[in-house]
Amino acid sequence: MDVTAVFDFIIKPVGSRYNNSVDVDGKQLITNTRIESFKSVNKLAEVVAVPLFGETDIKVGDVIVIHHNVFRRFYDIKGRQKNSRSYFKEDLYFCSPDQIYLYKRDNKWNSYGDRCFVMPIKNKDQFKLSKEQKHIGILKYGNESLNGLEIIPGDVVGYKPYSEFEFIIDGQRLYCMKSNDIVIKYEYKGDEAEYNPSWAESGGGINKGS
Repeated sequence: MDVTAVFDFIIKPVGSRYNNSVDVDGKQLITNTRIESFKSVNKLAEVVAVPLFGETDIKVGDVIVIHHNVFRRFYDIKGRQKNSRSYFKEDLYFCSPDQIYLYKRDNKWNSYGDRCFVMPIKNKDQFKLSKEQKHIGILKYGNESLNGLEIIPGDVVGYKPYSEFEFIIDGQRLYCMKSNDIVIKYEYKGDEAEYNPSWAESGGGINKGS
């Protein structure tokens, strides 16, 4: 397909625009009918064209993880369904570089730009109700900036409150944030355990990587 954008990527959904159904005994059950709900929006895309200007490691055909607003539909003030500003034509969408968080190469996820992903860990304090420890996790996908600080995948890190936003990647619930949101590297004690809720393993109506 001969399409090119100057500064943006051109992408298409992997599957449908929304992940709002589950298979129950061979039948599709709709879990969410609200198109404005960001949690049901598909966040996996295939790259159709790369920008004409600017360097990128991403290639045509790569699968990427993107911001939920790209494929999202909205209602206008008259109650009519509208595509997002990213809509191009047919099943194609524009996607700016800062809306891309991961890309897959050789069946391996790689962070893009200054993004990184952290896996929550279990809360060891039996007197607290929360099952996961707040603002501490295990770095899952790092980047060059963190590598330069000798912070690599597997390290236990602390991050700023309210800096994280949730993604489901290959059945794991991960928190995405920027490099400068990582504020401390903890000494590894050996008793840190990843926390992944059961609904994430089954997809939970949100993306799993393919």
